[in-house]
Amino acid sequence: MTADIDKTAGPKDTPPTGPPAIKAIPVRHYGRYLTALIAIAVLGAIIYAFGQGRINWHAVPDYFFDDRIMTGVGKTLLLTVLSMLIGIVGGIVLAVMRLSKNPVTSAIAWFYIWFFRGTPVLVQLFVWFNLGLVFEYINLMPFYKDYWSSFMTPLLTALLGLGLNEAAYMAEICRAGLLAVDEGQTEAAHALGMSHGKTLRRIVIPQAMRVIVPPTGNEVINMLKTTSLVSAVQFAELFRYAQDIGQVSGAPVEMYFLAAAWYLIMTSVLSVGQYYVERYYARGSSRSLPPTPWQKVRGHLTSFSSRKVTA
Repeated sequence: MTADIDKTAGPKDTPPTGPPAIKAIPVRHYGRYLTALIAIAVLGAIIYAFGQGRINWHAVPDYFFDDRIMTGVGKTLLLTVLSMLIGIVGGIVLAVMRLSKNPVTSAIAWFYIWFFRGTPVLVQLFVWFNLGLVFEYINLMPFYKDYWSSFMTPLLTALLGLGLNEAAYMAEICRAGLLAVDEGQTEAAHALGMSHGKTLRRIVIPQAMRVIVPPTGNEVINMLKTTSLVSAVQFAELFRYAQDIGQVSGAPVEMYFLAAAWYLIMTSVLSVGQYYVERYYARGSSRSLPPTPWQKVRGHLTSFSSRKVTA
């Protein structure tokens, strides 16, 4: 026996379909188009203005990898590294002194920071360089005595002027990082029997690095550019070599552009390094790490190709 088939069943018994899809129309931002056109016009005007000058642009690539320029690049990087080492070590010591409960050490650290942050770097460099005019000899220890002019070399003058000044700024950066760590961490470490020094090394400083690293990276980049001031105290670095080549070749402005190009290259490399260091110390503070530059580029390319296929 066959079952009767209801021939009346049909499309009317099917469930109704959902509402039609909403077609999203993007909002047009005419202000963005206008600002983009204005920016392009200003950029074109600047390029046109520089194109009218009597600038020998061929001199820039001719001397870009000159031996003197490469020597200046190496000395600039060396001076940056050594000055930052002095600044970081001195900044940590001064920050600990500032946070000390001993009023004498705290006052000394405060006076140091107040003096070196309140006077220009160029003035400090000239002071170190010209102290030989008032001190004929230097007596650091009873068994050491030397002429000030032979002791205070241009390299030592640059290191003292840049490093001691940087220590004042790094002291405030390190102090802010140490204060950012919860006091309960220190109290818990002391309750476990850890000494003050071990608490700083193992508990406080690793957590404070998340606050200290970003501004320290900015200080490194700023130090790289500040090294150009040491040419005033007879230390030969990138800017000084570019000046000398410009005076001999008769293209001083072109050599300034060359030096600026090298500073841009070095600061760009340091900026990339700073990004990865910040990403490393952000591992415990955020659930997902920020994407690397290559990941950003790959994401944009993927989204662009998917839009193209959809269209």
